[in-house]
Amino acid sequence: MRKFKAYAIPFVGLKEGQHRFDFKIDNAFFDLFDFQEFNSSDVDVDLEFTKKANMLELEFDFSGYVNVNCDVTLEPYDQEIDNHLSLVVKFGDEYNDDNEELLILPHGEHEVGVQQYIYEGIVLGLPAKRIHPGVEDGTIQSDILEKLEELKPKLNQKEDKEEDIDPRWDKLKELLNE
Repeated sequence: MRKFKAYAIPFVGLKEGQHRFDFKIDNAFFDLFDFQEFNSSDVDVDLEFTKKANMLELEFDFSGYVNVNCDVTLEPYDQEIDNHLSLVVKFGDEYNDDNEELLILPHGEHEVGVQQYIYEGIVLGLPAKRIHPGVEDGTIQSDILEKLEELKPKLNQKEDKEEDIDPRWDKLKELLNE
């Protein structure tokens, strides 16, 4: 768990009120989670940490990009990240993180680890289907798209087949009509 030491915020020595923490996230952060889906990443995390007498409030703001592969063309592109996450930390008898917006730490804890919330804020800030902007506006040049266009069925093939019908079948069709 020491690999996440940079993402542990000791709140025991902090005065009550607002505090700011900034994190610069790159692929080294995701390597700590063994997460390999991003080609590269550059995300700024601004954390507004408010300490109150009996609880802590954390407001995460995520901005930046991650370079991912398009789900349609497999071409890499930069997907923008713009996300917000709120978390309330209270104190109780035992650790409980069942609620995504509420974290309960046992009495006597002196720091809160924010690495999991940073990870989730970035990964969940991505769209479910990642589509290169060039696919939507038709400007992308891709070998895969060219091959798909080449293999696309032609609409005029049916008309061509009707013209190529053997004339002997026409004679048989006349027998059916009698």
